[in-house]
Amino acid sequence: MIVQVVIPRVGVNVTEFRLVEWKAKEGDRVEKGSTVLQIETEKTQWEVEAEISGFLHILLEAGNKAPVGEAVGAIAETKEEFEKVQAESGGAPDQVAPFKGETSPDESSGSAGEGGAASGRRGLLITPVARKMAEEHMLDISRIKGTGPGGRIGRKDVEAAIQAKAEKREEPASTAYHGRRVRGVEPLKGIRQSIAEHMYRSLSGSAQMTVMGEWDVSKIVLLREDLLKEEGVKDTRISYVDIMVFILSRALKLHPSINCSLLENEVKVWADINVGVAFAMGEEGLIVPVVKNADQKSLLEISKQVKELGKKAQDRKLLPDEVTGGTFTLSTVGRQSESRFQTPILNEPEAAILAVGAIEDRPVVRDGQLVIRPIMSYSLTFDHRVINGFGGEQFLRTIRRFVENPSLLML
Repeated sequence: MIVQVVIPRVGVNVTEFRLVEWKAKEGDRVEKGSTVLQIETEKTQWEVEAEISGFLHILLEAGNKAPVGEAVGAIAETKEEFEKVQAESGGAPDQVAPFKGETSPDESSGSAGEGGAASGRRGLLITPVARKMAEEHMLDISRIKGTGPGGRIGRKDVEAAIQAKAEKREEPASTAYHGRRVRGVEPLKGIRQSIAEHMYRSLSGSAQMTVMGEWDVSKIVLLREDLLKEEGVKDTRISYVDIMVFILSRALKLHPSINCSLLENEVKVWADINVGVAFAMGEEGLIVPVVKNADQKSLLEISKQVKELGKKAQDRKLLPDEVTGGTFTLSTVGRQSESRFQTPILNEPEAAILAVGAIEDRPVVRDGQLVIRPIMSYSLTFDHRVINGFGGEQFLRTIRRFVENPSLLML
């Protein structure tokens, strides 16, 4: 029995995934229910499990993209079936469906070599074992000459390239890269690569403007202290993030022109108010799950959903639908940050994002007197192509009214 490893459909709006990492090598035995492949969209990762126990055959290497429903590998129950599917990796439908992605029929038609069938990418023929060796030694396979059938690159070709690379290391370290010594090389991949590409597109494709300021959040602090006294009754611990999501959703309802996107030369003003909340994922960057229809939810409902999404973010279990569909994003600067202000980058296609800092007690002048007040800094970035400075200021003025007098939220 041979079962395909297929890109799953895990969201309504997701059409393709990038293959991040195969958790087993070509020919390794995998157990039913174990993770065999990690995939990702621009905003979240997903794990594909083995449907049966058997031997893994890889059709598409990590780093490539594949559409939902595409077969990118196969699991054969027996060694005999594995060897057969390896030799006929583009064979009959009752074996394994041919891959229709970047690998062309000509590239996959070679006979099986060392470690498996030829795997094609960018017009190159290379066996899975050879490709794995090249990746481990950071070799550019386009510079390796294949000696196999049709110019296919095999194990011996990669070993020769590794040897040649070792001999070149005898050069002085200071000339390793344009006169600079290299401590190490870390490829940009996975979530970090997706975030890098997304941020670059955002900055290069929109006219971003950032305004900054501070709010006196004395009454918000008192409100939260009162709410915490009811923590046991409410079954949730209200956070400042929860309160800000609640305030933003009400402010966006009063200023629909902020809740928009510029798409295909049209300004689309969204009927839904979906507030994304940025969560840190260590060195990987940020993930932004979305509170859908936040303006229709109570503070209690928002608090519970934000905590649920935050837990999923930590566990890397967010579904694609939970990180898409946002219309506005809230980002926060933690207490450990040395900076008070930021210039947040738009989470496209959204037209605005708000970053708020940690609450700090600072001296301010009130009624001619120097007093200490809890102060929160903010930075609002918006796309100046669709939101002008006046609109941004009006939006911030409404937020200030809610922050300085939360009772207005009850009207």
